[in-house]
Amino acid sequence: MSDTQQLTLIATAAMGLEAVVARELKGLGYDQQIVENGRVRFRGDARAICRANLWLRTADRVLVEMASFPATTFEELFQGVRAVPWEEWIPAEGRFIVNGRSHQSQLSSVPACQKVAEKAVVERLRQRYPLEWFPKSGARYSIEVSLLKDVATVTLDTTGPGLHKRGYRKLVTEAPIKETLAAAMVLLSRWHPDRPLLDPCCGSGTIPIEAALIGHNLAPGLHRSFDAETWGCIPARLWDEAREEGFDLADYDRPLDIRGSDIDPGALELAAHHLRAAGLSRSVRLERKPLQEIGRDAPYGYLITNPPYGERMGEREAVEALYRDIGRLVRRLQDWSAFVITPHKGFERHFGRRADRKRKLYNGRIECDLYQYEGPYHGRPVPGTGGGPASGESQGRPAPGAGRARPAPGGGDDR
Repeated sequence: MSDTQQLTLIATAAMGLEAVVARELKGLGYDQQIVENGRVRFRGDARAICRANLWLRTADRVLVEMASFPATTFEELFQGVRAVPWEEWIPAEGRFIVNGRSHQSQLSSVPACQKVAEKAVVERLRQRYPLEWFPKSGARYSIEVSLLKDVATVTLDTTGPGLHKRGYRKLVTEAPIKETLAAAMVLLSRWHPDRPLLDPCCGSGTIPIEAALIGHNLAPGLHRSFDAETWGCIPARLWDEAREEGFDLADYDRPLDIRGSDIDPGALELAAHHLRAAGLSRSVRLERKPLQEIGRDAPYGYLITNPPYGERMGEREAVEALYRDIGRLVRRLQDWSAFVITPHKGFERHFGRRADRKRKLYNGRIECDLYQYEGPYHGRPVPGTGGGPASGESQGRPAPGAGRARPAPGGGDDR
């Protein structure tokens, strides 16, 4: 495989975030896209694999689509997988793993499909490496064969542990929000780093930390590793160049007004620990304060929060009271915009106002709504401040290197 060979790549995403991921990819300069349920297909080369893994904030992982073909019999599946040039990707010692999925397909036995696919990979590799058995002692190559309506799609995972694992969160509170969803909430809010941002139920600090990463234009994958970094088919210099780009574009000097508050001292201790791990202690202020005591110290800010859900017996009344307190806080903040994610369908009644917009999202397997309340100058510069557009608007600028766009602070709002 050459460095410049064009590949079909797939950025997977939680349901509801596909268009956000597509906007992120567009900000990186990858415009050839097909948006589907749970994934965005795009065209790119080996450098795109590196940059997408380092920069995507809301995607789950980056895959290479190796093949797609009809498969109603095991023989068709075997021949289709064997036709893939695996030897261009996997060395003799490569530790390849085959996983499978099947939905609405004649080949419904996932274990059988996995066995057939692995046999096909081995046969293909034996054409290059004359081995009786493969040691599988080297780098990891995760292959997936997904059957949907009798069409097999074969992919190779370049990411490894999911992209939500930024590396800063070692400890968690009882009900954490995924880093990718927290970043999506900030991007969908169209917050701009010149504006104040408050999370009054910050827990272990994920939303403020993701906002700070966006505000400083920090690539979220800068301090973690990826499976494809150990692959010989992708030159190490491409990863080095992608990381160098990330460090060059970081704006640590940009002042940010980001606050996280909570009434739980243990949660705030975790948040402080995570801020230190992310190198963002100076970018986010933490305070132990009940919602009733939070005041408005700046105009035109953004409240973004993931309050407790109260799913256990006896907690619902307390959570409904919390929603009423959040509504009162937003009214005190007057000209702020507010974005609250919760699975409770009666949220608006307790909050005291119908949302301007609602968007269905998933926090893990929990179906939620993102309730969006737009204040004055939401997503627009405040007159006389000189502030730029919100993070939801395209801010891509050319970067050194052909065909690359400078990653913008944020990935965009698809509205």
